Amino acid sequence: MNVAYRSGASVLWPMDITVSIEQRLVAEARQVASRRGTTLNQLVQGFLLELVQQDRTDTVAQLQTLWASGVQRSAGRWSREELHERM
Repeated sequence: MNVAYRSGASVLWPMDITVSIEQRLVAEARQVASRRGTTLNQLVQGFLLELVQQDRTDTVAQLQTLWASGVQRSAGRWSREELHERM
């Protein structure tokens, strides 16, 4: 049964995907999931969520470093003529 969940203003539906993973690895991962009282699906979903959140955190940190370094500062204001110049 698919259950919708909200993310901001939109409703997201779970998406079925197919991946190829070694049978032995799947079996071991299922054992880990069982010991943790969860499912392989929930483990994979949790891992992907952590991956995405970490990537977002890294991106924000990179932007903060860039802003702090002052690299984003321009060399000055453009004139109206420069903005409308055609090549």
